[in-house]
Amino acid sequence: MGWTYSPMPVPELARLCRDIGLVAMEGIDPKFYPEIQELGLEISLVGSHGFAKGPCNPAHHDHVVEKLREGIDLAAQIGCRRVITFTGMREPGMDNASGARHCVEAWKRVMGQAEKKNVLLCLEHLNSRDNSHPMKGHPGYFGDDVDFCAELIRQVGSPNMKLLFDIYHVQIMNGDVIRRLRQYKDIIGHIHTAGVPGRGELDDRQEINYPAVMRAILDIGYTGYVAQEFLPTWPDRALALRHAAKVCDV
Repeated sequence: MGWTYSPMPVPELARLCRDIGLVAMEGIDPKFYPEIQELGLEISLVGSHGFAKGPCNPAHHDHVVEKLREGIDLAAQIGCRRVITFTGMREPGMDNASGARHCVEAWKRVMGQAEKKNVLLCLEHLNSRDNSHPMKGHPGYFGDDVDFCAELIRQVGSPNMKLLFDIYHVQIMNGDVIRRLRQYKDIIGHIHTAGVPGRGELDDRQEINYPAVMRAILDIGYTGYVAQEFLPTWPDRALALRHAAKVCDV
């Protein structure tokens, strides 16, 4: 995940990923896509409209649809199958039913295009509990319950609408990670990691047993990407990424 390793230059990070044996990158400016692919890496996920202005607010629908369409086209062009989407932030007075209806309406506007181009729209669930850092938690995020996000996906009713199962966010908001992986195995389209609490390395200072979680991911038959999205705190940031790759290699 490119953004977590900023300010390391993207080409330098890409070479590190290749040397470690990772197969793909995401969370980076599309201008770097050709260089990354020339190194033999894939693009695992394409961005879209961001997590703040999302479809739970109908005022953002045109913006959301435009950015999703652009993302779908770009993904198809570069051979990537996944585009990220979010619910957006909860508006004052918004109830779950109306917010859900608005989300589903917006996503349905682009599902035909996604299906035609064989691209998956991956809805990311985010935690709203951690307010210590703008990228460790997102207070006010509408889709902060993974079970609720799964229901939204089912309401869209397309095989190309999937769940981005972020292990870090799920552990903070819902817990019971392995059982939920099994529960939602049919709709999981992408996976993110990070240590809890703090969104740091996958080391012994955090509470998730990542080898057990990785074995569960294999057990459910998942064949997609698992992206490392932790914020490195070790003095040797390259070693932190090597360590995470080793922890997840089961």
